[in-house]
Amino acid sequence: MISGLALFSIIGFLVACQATSEQQIQAYYTKGDRSALLEPMGEVAVFGQEREAHAVTITVDSDSTFQAMDGFGYTLTGGSADLIHALPEDMQDSLLHELFSDGENAIRVNYLRISIGASDLSASVFTYDEMPAGETDPELRHFTMDKERESLIPVLKKIVAINPAIKILGSPWTAPTWMKTNQSFKGGSLKEAYYQAYADYFVKYIRAMADEGISLDAITIQNEPLHPGNNPSMYMEAQEQADFIKTALGPTFERAAIRTKIIVYDHNADRPDYPLHILQDPEAAKYVDGSAFHLYGGQISALSTVHEQFPEKHIYFTEQWVGGPGNFAQDLQWHISTLIIGATRNWSRNVLEWNLAADAQYGPHTDQGGCTSCLGAITIQDGEVQRNVAYYVIGHASKFVPDGSRRIASNLVEALPNVAFLTPEGKKVLIVINTGKEDQAFQIAHAGKATAVQLNAGAVATYIW
Repeated sequence: MISGLALFSIIGFLVACQATSEQQIQAYYTKGDRSALLEPMGEVAVFGQEREAHAVTITVDSDSTFQAMDGFGYTLTGGSADLIHALPEDMQDSLLHELFSDGENAIRVNYLRISIGASDLSASVFTYDEMPAGETDPELRHFTMDKERESLIPVLKKIVAINPAIKILGSPWTAPTWMKTNQSFKGGSLKEAYYQAYADYFVKYIRAMADEGISLDAITIQNEPLHPGNNPSMYMEAQEQADFIKTALGPTFERAAIRTKIIVYDHNADRPDYPLHILQDPEAAKYVDGSAFHLYGGQISALSTVHEQFPEKHIYFTEQWVGGPGNFAQDLQWHISTLIIGATRNWSRNVLEWNLAADAQYGPHTDQGGCTSCLGAITIQDGEVQRNVAYYVIGHASKFVPDGSRRIASNLVEALPNVAFLTPEGKKVLIVINTGKEDQAFQIAHAGKATAVQLNAGAVATYIW
C-alpha cells in the first residue's frame, strides 16, 4: 500500500516530467499595417500536445541540416557612415548598440558589407589611389585611406568594439581610374596591364583595415560587374574575372598570406552562367570561396543552380534595395519570403539588405549614376532616427540566428513560406510569413510534439524554442 506522502511524491515527479517534456516557444511578429513591429506575442505557445493529423502543419526536422549561416545585415555605405557619424555621440552609441549588440532590445546584426572606395551611395566618388590625368602609380606609392578615416573607419571601430565577431565583406565599385580603359570612375574595364597592381591594391586595403582593427572576412572582386551605369562602376566579363583571379589576385593573396575569402560575381540571379564560368576554371576556382548574388533580375532558385554544380563552393546573397518611399506591407512580404526565406532555402549563408541608412531625400549619393531612391533600413534626418521595413526584415533573422547556426529542414506549406535554423546553443528558430489574405491557424511540429499557433494575414513571425 502506498502512503499519502509517497503518492504525493509520485504525482509531483510525474508533473515535473510532463513540464520538462514541454517546451515553451517564444514568438516575435511584425504586421504589414505596422501595428506590431518585431514585438513579442502576448501568449507563449508550448510544445507538448500530440500532432493533429489533419491540421495545416509546418514540421521542423533538426536532424536534417544544410548550410552553416554567416549572418544577416546590411551594406554600411559611405553615406550611411556619414549620417551615423554625424549624430551626437550618445545617440550614435545608442543606435549602434541597438543594431549590433546582443542586448535584449537589439537586433544583433552580425554581417556587414562595405564598399572598397566609393559606392554610388557615397557623397562623392573616390578610390584610394587617384592620380592626375595621364599619370599612373603601379607601385601604389600614393595609396591612402584618409577618406575613410572621416566617418567609415570611426563607425566601424565602434561596431567592432560592440561585436568583435562581426563578419565584414568588402566590395569595390571601381578600380582607380588610371587602371581603367576609359580613365573614368563610371564604366570602362580594368586593363590587363594593371592586374598585378590591382591585386596589390586589394592587399594594401586589407592590411590597412587590419591596422585599424577591422578584419575583412571576404571581398568580392567587383560590384555588379555587368552594370557599368552606376557612378562609380566598372565592367568586367566572367573571363576577365577568372583571368584576374588566377593570374594576379589569387597568387598575390597566397604570397601575402591573406586569408580573406575571394567571392566572385556579386550581381543578379539572371546570370548564373557568370559564376559557373569561373568555377569551371580550376586554376581560378582553387582561390574562390564562393559566389554572391543580387536579385534585381532572375529567380532566387538560380543560387541552387550554382550550388548543385559546385556544392563545395559557398553561396552568398549580398544586396537588395527597397525603393523609396516603399510600401511597408508589400515590401515586408516580398523581402521576407524571397530573401530571408528564399535565399537561405537556396543555400545562401547570409542575407544582406542594401543601404543601412539614408536621409529623407535618399542621400547621400553620387551625381549622375548614384541611386536617387534607395530607402535605408533607417532614415536619419535632423537628429531623428526612423526605422523602415528593411530594419524589421533583417531583425526577424539577425536577432535570433547567430553566426554558426545551421539551416534545418522544414516543409513548405501553401501561403506559409518558412525556413528553420538550429543555433549553436541548440535552439530551433522558425521564420514564417503568412502570404495569404486571411489569418491562418497552423501547427508547428518538432520531435513528435506539436503546438497550435495563428498568424495574421501579411504578418511575419519568428518562433524560438
